Amino acid sequence: MRIVRKISAMQRMSGAWHRSGRRIALVPTMGFLHEGHASLIQAARRRVGPGGTVVVSIYVNPTQFAPTEDLSRYPRDLPGDLRLCRREGVDAVFLPSDAVMYPGRATEAYSTFVVEERLSQGMEGASRPTHFRGVTTVVAKLFLAALPDLAVFGAKDWQQAAVVRRMTANLNFPVRIVVASTRREPDGLAMSSRNVYLSEAERPQATVLWESIQECRRAVMNGPVTAAVLARRVAARIARCPDARLDYIAFFEGDTLKPAARPGRGAHMALAVFIGRTRLIDNGVL
Repeated sequence: MRIVRKISAMQRMSGAWHRSGRRIALVPTMGFLHEGHASLIQAARRRVGPGGTVVVSIYVNPTQFAPTEDLSRYPRDLPGDLRLCRREGVDAVFLPSDAVMYPGRATEAYSTFVVEERLSQGMEGASRPTHFRGVTTVVAKLFLAALPDLAVFGAKDWQQAAVVRRMTANLNFPVRIVVASTRREPDGLAMSSRNVYLSEAERPQATVLWESIQECRRAVMNGPVTAAVLARRVAARIARCPDARLDYIAFFEGDTLKPAARPGRGAHMALAVFIGRTRLIDNGVL
């Protein structure tokens, strides 16, 4: 497994793979890898086949964090990340620094960003106004570094995947976007690097996100129901958890993210909930 730290070196390596006829799959991550990430790597491997190449990028992107968010304490474990990548047969790990990704940012010499102006406005975009500008910018830069044929994202960040897919299409990146299923703990909690923040008392309460999705799914299957009614039921469920606080809940069309006032089967829902100081997100098809 190769470790690459420079964009130019990553481009040369990817160019050589392309010339030899190998397809490249990129799995962008912020590290602190877990079995959910492993499932994304496995999805990437399946799609490029045994003769293809899988690249995992590990980079905690500062431009998608607001000043009040958890950039400085975001969990990191590079030795563990590399062990997981070796176990999964990753061909190369792209491991850039801030200086490599954003040269001159500290002195304001870096001033170019990629902005998606429609799908990024609600949900996460409303709660974290600068978040998606950082996401689209870093993903565009990772595409230009790794030159992948396809890139794999997790369904847990459904809005992010939709924004990236729209950016990829609008800017004509020759990259296929693959959205892989959410990997969950046995009790339904979506695997996330931030789960490590949860205290022993908070951890059981975190299942309220998945329980809320299941409750809404049952309600939709049992007959017509409005988004307002579903939102009140979810808010009441979350209020019963002593350390939980609802950030948002949304019901929408899966592809366009347009709000669904009367969500039917096949509609999507997403929610963000603070469990103590830890902000968790989840989503699902109804």
